[in-house]
Amino acid sequence: MTKFNRRQTLGLIGAATAAGLSAPALASNRKIKVGALRFTSHSGSFIAFERGYFADAGLDVEFQFFQAAQPMAVAIASGDVDYAVTAISGGLISLADKGAIKVIGGALSEEKGIDGQKFLISDAAYQAGTKSLKDLDGKKYAVTQAGSSFHYMGAKMAEKEGISLSFTPLQKVGAIIGAMKSGQVDGWSIVPHIAKPLAKAGAWHIVGDVSDYLPDYQVTTVFTSADNAANEKALTKDFLSGFSRGVDDYAAAMIDGTASQDEMIDLIHKYVYTDRPREKAAPSIINGTMRLNKGAALNLASVQDQLSWFQSEGLVDKDITIDQLVDTSYVETIGG
Repeated sequence: MTKFNRRQTLGLIGAATAAGLSAPALASNRKIKVGALRFTSHSGSFIAFERGYFADAGLDVEFQFFQAAQPMAVAIASGDVDYAVTAISGGLISLADKGAIKVIGGALSEEKGIDGQKFLISDAAYQAGTKSLKDLDGKKYAVTQAGSSFHYMGAKMAEKEGISLSFTPLQKVGAIIGAMKSGQVDGWSIVPHIAKPLAKAGAWHIVGDVSDYLPDYQVTTVFTSADNAANEKALTKDFLSGFSRGVDDYAAAMIDGTASQDEMIDLIHKYVYTDRPREKAAPSIINGTMRLNKGAALNLASVQDQLSWFQSEGLVDKDITIDQLVDTSYVETIGG
């Protein structure tokens, strides 16, 4: 098994950008690090920790928080973090191609009937006559980087609309928000808790749902190092067991209405929008609610579509296979 230090892993990322759960091991008390972003969509891990589901699975969890997905992938590949959730990107696929990481389950998904990510048009473009996604033909569309999930979503929308977009990489979500507000870019897609408040304030206009163009899109995945996937099977199953119980509680409270939403908001607020008082954080937490896959089930057909698109764009090696990216032995898979 090839080992990667942090510098080597960062090199791989840069090159890519340029181009059934077991019963838990109750007494093991194994220390692991879990990577997370302070987003509602990472709540499965937060709930599993707060309600003792990781502890029940024999795990002593420490969170390591990140500002973006790419450094989290680096940390997994270099062994600094054990498990995490992130979107599929060109960088992530390259790390799998090099034998550094494996996708082992699914997390956030687009699902019809549940509020999801939005396509947006900047107010400046809208006032100038760009009223629909089709009107974005030839205009600037914001992405963090070439080979990001934003790039994939925009390209798939453009393909269905029969338009051409000028993809503009701005590196960070904050920079994209600023560019949308100032009219430097014309379109973008983002999660509802960011899209809806700023649309209400007039910063941009919501003109479509990502689910209309990418039904059942597997937005984020659970992943780990290839070494953990191959050689720490009991540990990996224990992590997925605890995580899945957290996801079940999240769905019951935030989607299905069979458990207390207020109690769940209190729990999530310990990790998300912590700089805001609870009454101001609650609407954004609610707006960020999307489907997290039960049992960490993985939509393999969606993952294959993403892999094929990255290959068609020359962003990853054309010879990498779905088996190099995904270990299907841990969870239920859909399609593929």
